[in-house]
Amino acid sequence: MTHTPAQPTPDADATGGNHIKATREDWLRVAMDVLVSDGVSEVKVLTISHRLEVSRSSFYWYFKSRKDLLNQLLAEWEKTNTGIMVAAAQTPAPTITAALNAVFKCIINPDGFNHPLDFAVREWARRDGTVRRIVDRSDTARTNALAQMYQRYGYAPDEADIRARVLYYQQIGYYALDLNETIEERLARARLYLYAFTGVYPSPQEIDEFCAYARQVAAI
Repeated sequence: MTHTPAQPTPDADATGGNHIKATREDWLRVAMDVLVSDGVSEVKVLTISHRLEVSRSSFYWYFKSRKDLLNQLLAEWEKTNTGIMVAAAQTPAPTITAALNAVFKCIINPDGFNHPLDFAVREWARRDGTVRRIVDRSDTARTNALAQMYQRYGYAPDEADIRARVLYYQQIGYYALDLNETIEERLARARLYLYAFTGVYPSPQEIDEFCAYARQVAAI
């Protein structure tokens, strides 16, 4: 006889109202929000259940424990932030400057690289050696992908490695500094940023295409 797992059912909130039981993605999304706003110490089952307006029993449909939630949260961060940057670095492009524009697009897209989450995980890593090792692994994967991008366009391995590090550290540092630049101020520097990162001037068409994309994203 085949056993059919029980399906999630409506859950009652603290006021007695009925809500459909939160999904795994709901729990992870709110856990990420709490991690960013309040730090890992506040990523608690009760805190998240209150925000979702469901009982804590809903949590155990998807996670064995708080530790399991934190492990899945880290896995989701690696899959998204690191995965997004690696995929962007692997995007086919006719020139190195066009390839770099693909990386920039993933960084400025609000649905792409999540900067606040990245910094929250790094802050978490300061207090947890296991998380530190995961962050180090992600940093290595990201810089390796960028170095391989440079090599595809003829840069020697040593030079590709240094250019990848300069590019990656600058991008992470830019958001860490929380600079207050307008989109037009940033775009005015795009041509020379690309030259500084590659030693090659981008074509006017590449600049125009990237600027149009950036303005469109900024308007969302």
